Amino acid sequence: MEKEKIIELTGLTKKFKNLTAVNNLNLNVYKGDVFGFLGPNGAGKSTTIRMMLSLIKPTGGSIKLFGKPIKEERISILRRVGAIVEKPDFYLYLSAYTNLEILGKLSGADVSKKHIMATLETVGLEKRHNSKVKTFSHGMKQRLGLAQALMHDPELIILDEPTTGLDPQGMKEVRDLILFLSSEKGKTIFLSSHILREVEIIASRMIIINKGTAQVEGSVQELLNAQNIDVTIEVNDPEKALRIINETVWKDKIKSVKNDTIDMSLDKNEISELNKKLVQNNVEVHALIPSRSLEEYFLKITEGEEK
Repeated sequence: MEKEKIIELTGLTKKFKNLTAVNNLNLNVYKGDVFGFLGPNGAGKSTTIRMMLSLIKPTGGSIKLFGKPIKEERISILRRVGAIVEKPDFYLYLSAYTNLEILGKLSGADVSKKHIMATLETVGLEKRHNSKVKTFSHGMKQRLGLAQALMHDPELIILDEPTTGLDPQGMKEVRDLILFLSSEKGKTIFLSSHILREVEIIASRMIIINKGTAQVEGSVQELLNAQNIDVTIEVNDPEKALRIINETVWKDKIKSVKNDTIDMSLDKNEISELNKKLVQNNVEVHALIPSRSLEEYFLKITEGEEK
C-alpha cells in the first residue's frame, strides 16, 4: 500500500522575466518523511518553498498538499502546515512566552499557558520562557522559531535553511530537534538546505536540484549506495601493489598514487575482492579507507550538470 502523499509538485515552474528560477519540477513527499531539498545557492529552493506556501504564484504546474490543490484550498491547507522561511523575527524586548502568546493569537492557535509551556519544552526552551528574546543566541532564536511554527500542531513542517549562521552546537540542537519531531511526534519534515552533512544525517529521502531543475530523487542511502566509493589503500609495497592491480579489471579504476597509498574508485563489492587479491600476493594492506558522502555525490551531480 502506497504511503500518503503530503506534498506533490507536478511540472512546477516559476519565471521572473528572463530568469527561470524553477523549471518543470516534480517531487513527492510522503507521510513521515524527513525530506532533504538540496541544491546550491540560487538553485530555486526558496522560490519553490514560497510557491508551496502560496507566498508567490507559480508560472506553471501544480502544487498539492495533503492531496488538495493549494490554489483552491489555501486556508484549510496552511492550517496544517508550520514553516520557517529565512530567519524568524520576534519582539526582542519581550519574553519567549509573550512572543508565542502574541504570535499564537494572530494564527488562531491555542494560547493557554499549558500549551505554550509544552511547546517551549518541545524545543528545549521552557527554562528560558521568561527571558527576553534579545538575550537569546542565534540557535535559541531558531528553536523559538520552530516553537512558533509548532504552536498550532501542524502535520507538515517546512524549514528553509534552518541552520544557516549557526555554530556547530546550534546546528546540532536544531538537527536533534528535527529528528525528535519526526520520530517522537510523527511530523513530516521538508528541509531545504545546502549543508549536505546535516541532510545526510537526518533525511530519509531527498532531491537534488540545480538551476531550478531536478537532478535526482530517492532514498539517501540508496542514492549513495548506487555510486562508486572512493577508497584509499595503504600498503607496504605500492609498486608491487600497482603491478598486481594493473593485471586485473581494476586497472582503470586507479585515481592517483602517492607515497604508500593508492586512491581508487570501486564498487562496494569490489573492495573486499581487491583486498583479498593483494593479501594473496603477499602485499600487506595496512589500511583500507572508504570515503563516500553526500557532499561528494552532490558535487558529482551538480558539476556534471554544469558541463
